[in-house]
Amino acid sequence: METKKSLKYLRAHKKVEILKHFYSHLAVFIIINTGIILVLANAFGKGPTYFSKWEVYFTLFFWGIGILFHALYVLFEITFRGGFLKRWEDRKMKQFLEEDRWSEFEN
Repeated sequence: METKKSLKYLRAHKKVEILKHFYSHLAVFIIINTGIILVLANAFGKGPTYFSKWEVYFTLFFWGIGILFHALYVLFEITFRGGFLKRWEDRKMKQFLEEDRWSEFEN
């Protein structure tokens, strides 16, 4: 019983760590890209601002693709590994443990 509780705690802790890493990645993405856009658009200069140039959004676009894949990874880890794949892992673990137990008797 205690082992099940500790396993559940470890799984929950892993999910929290995955979410924490994603949130920190998203926060850095927002802060850095806001600064890059403002600097490249000349928002702090005395001249006109250029928010319409494509170069301003270059980092935002490609890093945004990375954020999207990170979000999909988090969704996969929390949703699917917590449900369907976890049950499949448990069944396979029991199967292999049973096979090992019977193979001990054969030797």
